[in-house]
Amino acid sequence: MDFFERTGKMAIGSRLRVMAELLTRDAASIYALYGVDLKPKWFPVFFSLNDESPKSVTAIAREIGQSHPSVSTMVKEMLRAGIVTEANDFADRRCTLITLSGLGKQLAAQLIVQLRDVERAVDQISAECQNDLWAALADWEKALQRKSIVERVREIKKLREQSEVKVVEYTPQYKNAFYRLNRAWIESFWELEPHDIEVLENPEKHIIDKGGHIFVALYGGRPVGVCALCPMPQDSAYDFELAKLAVDNSIRRKGIGRSLCEAVIDKARQLGAKTLFLESNTRLKPAIALYRKLGFKELTEYHLAYARGDIQMQLSI
Repeated sequence: MDFFERTGKMAIGSRLRVMAELLTRDAASIYALYGVDLKPKWFPVFFSLNDESPKSVTAIAREIGQSHPSVSTMVKEMLRAGIVTEANDFADRRCTLITLSGLGKQLAAQLIVQLRDVERAVDQISAECQNDLWAALADWEKALQRKSIVERVREIKKLREQSEVKVVEYTPQYKNAFYRLNRAWIESFWELEPHDIEVLENPEKHIIDKGGHIFVALYGGRPVGVCALCPMPQDSAYDFELAKLAVDNSIRRKGIGRSLCEAVIDKARQLGAKTLFLESNTRLKPAIALYRKLGFKELTEYHLAYARGDIQMQLSI
């Protein structure tokens, strides 16, 4: 079909639905051809009951791989058509067991020849085709059980978005972004402290000119995250501090925070640093989880520089 040639594999669900509708329509005609009064959608339930063992709706649903509500609806329709009967389970009065009725068993006998002919027709189609659809469907079902399409798309989307994030070193054009992003996350929980304002209003003086570095994450060319590598005082046990990590709240789950932290750690390593320090707050659970994943360990003693700080961590490089 020209439409599916144009859409390609993205329309696989629609294409399968069209084929399913075509096969279902043919199936209804085939039942009529053989004089069997059975709806195509009932066949999985009918076939499940054909071994003559009573089964609950739950057991049937599990066997044929369909939902309980769907099977329940089909069973009700088949009860009204007189094809199945129901009875209480003697072992569990709360459970109803379904079996083929006398009419259902007659239909089962009529179906024998029809099913053989249908199987021959399917084999005929397979012989005309380069690929074995039945085997391919089995392979697809196994692959989807391992990982669904939505899981695969989610992973691909995440990787693509991460690849679209570019981390660059600070230049004066990003001064406003540095201020804006940091102020936004701080004020979402606390208030700006005097030292915050000093650093955010003049990052060149307080970070760059002292031998530090600031990294900016760009997404679609727009600054959406920042993080700083700040030199520690000479009498400190640490070489640098990872500080001022901030990511635009509307651009989450794209690995931006991790990319920024990794850029800071790589720069510290290039500068010969052995240890990194940071101060944060345990309310920032995603950030703390990220720091732990990167190898930061919590300090046993705190000497907090900010009123909002309640945790300090270190990383050995």
